[in-house]
Amino acid sequence: MIALPREILAVEGARQIRDGDVVIVGTGLPLLAATLAQRTHAPGARLVIESGVVFPKVVPTPVSVVDPRLMNGASRHGSLFEALGGLVQRGMVHTGFLGGAQIDRYANINSTTVAGKRLPGSGGANDIASHCRKVVILTDHERRRFPERCDHLTSPGFLTGPGARKRAGLPPLDVKVITDLCVMEASDSALTVTALMPGATLDDVLAATGFVPDVAASAGTVEPPSDAELTLLREVLDPGHVYFPERKNQ
Repeated sequence: MIALPREILAVEGARQIRDGDVVIVGTGLPLLAATLAQRTHAPGARLVIESGVVFPKVVPTPVSVVDPRLMNGASRHGSLFEALGGLVQRGMVHTGFLGGAQIDRYANINSTTVAGKRLPGSGGANDIASHCRKVVILTDHERRRFPERCDHLTSPGFLTGPGARKRAGLPPLDVKVITDLCVMEASDSALTVTALMPGATLDDVLAATGFVPDVAASAGTVEPPSDAELTLLREVLDPGHVYFPERKNQ
């Protein structure tokens, strides 16, 4: 089976979740990736939904963080305040999934304003980037999304570079950015390309990035989704093409 680029992105996102992790997710591919992880290698992963649903057994296919299908079997139907203040800010959530209009060299995220145009803003993104131990960013790879420096800093990565996060009083963080072209990682430094997506080249990545990223000497290629993973995605988790409308005509 041949995977679409965004299907590979979702599967690679799911692989970042370990069995037993507490993970906070929002609408879109992060929710699908987390559900896929629960159905495959991480059945013990516990999901927290920004809207306040704690540890649900997700019934496919929710389309937003307030979809009633997210409430199935939950330990608690709480609030945004409980999810962010009661769990994330207390350091009880290991991994957070984020997106953004811009991600810069030091993994800072902008979801507030670009070129004077107002965007949705932080929501829980600043809390997640400030308090989770690991942040996974799923995004399309476009030059406008990866500037040298964000127009506005909504959610902190490593601020101005090594040591800046610690000086700001923020805890350590591991960041993994997964796009349709590559995987980039950082722990207290600039983003480094650590793997290419199947079919992508380093030239593709450089052409679609507004800064010149470091490239790991060991950079390889992301393992494509298995037929079992694609079947689960297509026939069980997203049979109505909610997340992958591009499949409707295939």
